[in-house]
Amino acid sequence: MSEAHGEASARCVGWYGKAGDNKVAQPTMEESKKLQSETITKLRILSHDLSNYIETIMQASYLLAQAKLDENNKKWLDLVDKAAQDAARVNREIREMLRSQN
Repeated sequence: MSEAHGEASARCVGWYGKAGDNKVAQPTMEESKKLQSETITKLRILSHDLSNYIETIMQASYLLAQAKLDENNKKWLDLVDKAAQDAARVNREIREMLRSQN
């Protein structure tokens, strides 16, 4: 039995079947809530980090827009800028969903 499997088994209580059966353990309600809380916390951290990366892209895009670019490069810059704005919008929606999970 792997160490990770052993830990999972030790944390789970409601076994289906008799002792020694190879059945899947079901987490307790408390364990499920703890796992959900840990997942939400981790997602909030990742979303915050993603916001920082998107902001860097948006700032770089703004600075590039101040440069003299030919029409072809302006189109590429517009593409990057729109994608960064869309990513920021999606990330805000994710953060709103996570806030509602309290």
